[in-house]
Amino acid sequence: MVAARDARIAELMAKVEALTARVAELEARLSQNSSNSSKPPSSDGPGARRQPKKPTGRSPGGQPGHKKHERELLPPEEVRHVVELVPKECKDCGRRLEGRDVEPRRHQVVEVPPLSAVVTEYRSHALECGACGTVTREEVPGYASSAFGDRLGALASLLVGKYRLSKRLVKDALSDMVGVRLSVGSVVNLEGQMAEALAPAVREAGEYVKAADRVHADETGWVEGRREGRGQRAWLWLVATALVAVFHIARSRGAKVARALLGEDFAGILGSDRWSAYAWYDPGLRQLCWAHLLRDFQGFIERGGEGGPLGEALMRQVERFFTWYHWVRDGTLAREDFEKRMPEVEREVGRLLRRAAVCAQKKTAGMAREILRWEKCLWTFVDIPEVEPTNNFAERCLRHAVMYRKTSFGTQGPEGSLFVERILTTVTTLKLQRRGVLDFLTDTLHAHRRGLSTPSLLPLHASVQLSASA
Repeated sequence: MVAARDARIAELMAKVEALTARVAELEARLSQNSSNSSKPPSSDGPGARRQPKKPTGRSPGGQPGHKKHERELLPPEEVRHVVELVPKECKDCGRRLEGRDVEPRRHQVVEVPPLSAVVTEYRSHALECGACGTVTREEVPGYASSAFGDRLGALASLLVGKYRLSKRLVKDALSDMVGVRLSVGSVVNLEGQMAEALAPAVREAGEYVKAADRVHADETGWVEGRREGRGQRAWLWLVATALVAVFHIARSRGAKVARALLGEDFAGILGSDRWSAYAWYDPGLRQLCWAHLLRDFQGFIERGGEGGPLGEALMRQVERFFTWYHWVRDGTLAREDFEKRMPEVEREVGRLLRRAAVCAQKKTAGMAREILRWEKCLWTFVDIPEVEPTNNFAERCLRHAVMYRKTSFGTQGPEGSLFVERILTTVTTLKLQRRGVLDFLTDTLHAHRRGLSTPSLLPLHASVQLSASA
């Protein structure tokens, strides 16, 4: 009986240990947020705990000496109506006043005229030949086959791709703003036309990114179609330079997609996170995102144990070199001095990670070993000037797309995904270049419907170089 009881106790203790480990794992999952994991900030709930920022001692709002942003007056030649406000009598004694002020104070009121659509009617006449009796009808030109003009089609795509309106809201907005009645199906058809029209410009942008010196890459979840009531998993990829961003929706998050977007011959600096899809690329030409590493180190701290103090020490080292990096960026520290200071930090970070890999809590140790696998990719920004230590640029480019996904719930199929990836490429690229989107989309659809060359998404200097080489 004693032996049986001991065996039963051992069995129950093993179950307790297993259940305790399971509870700890589930509690760790529940405590994950954007500050201690790779989860995006948009996934944080209202009660998510975040690392408090250090107080600066400054009051909220604009600080003394900040650059003002005031509305500038339009030049007189661009003003359509002028109202002269001339006083007729003195406000004190009532004496009649004469003359004009040489430099009157100017105040402008901007107004939008009543909007209405311009309807062009094509009348196809049919005439009978007096010799043979054949009836010939003059057909509507191909570019006018759609019931909606170039600018209207561009506006519909703009409302979806930039302002993130649903197709039904686009229908309502066009009805309210310009009095155009169209169906949801018409909005879908216009999206299809725009996707075809943007194909050459997006293809050219993709080739530009493959030849770039520095590229940021990232990916986020997407939904494409449904099966048995569940959204089908897909991924929205991004590869971006300082002036061109290319989006792509694929069912895979693997290295094959990354290779296709970057090109087999890509030889620039790649900024990314630690996702395995980029593991094929040369570590010496890759920079891992330190913003992601900061979240990992915060995870070290929150999991506690031996890894807690190590995580705090790592955070201090990161804060130290980021301060120096910002000084270099602001011009208060020479680049040469920064490079001389960094080896000490690199050695200390490596030492702390190696210690965490052997003596920290299991998950912390595994994370430390994973980071050490890519130790060569941590310090590329030290050796090569103008390389950013974070991948925040890519995440900023993705933010608009993530918000679009949250309101649209993804796309229904490949056709919808094709439009989304091309309109996001166009909107984001033009924003980076500070170019107007509506005029570009209008010109693109106009050229496509008439079989002409469509506008380019490349920066002006790149377009000129490409034309010269051709």
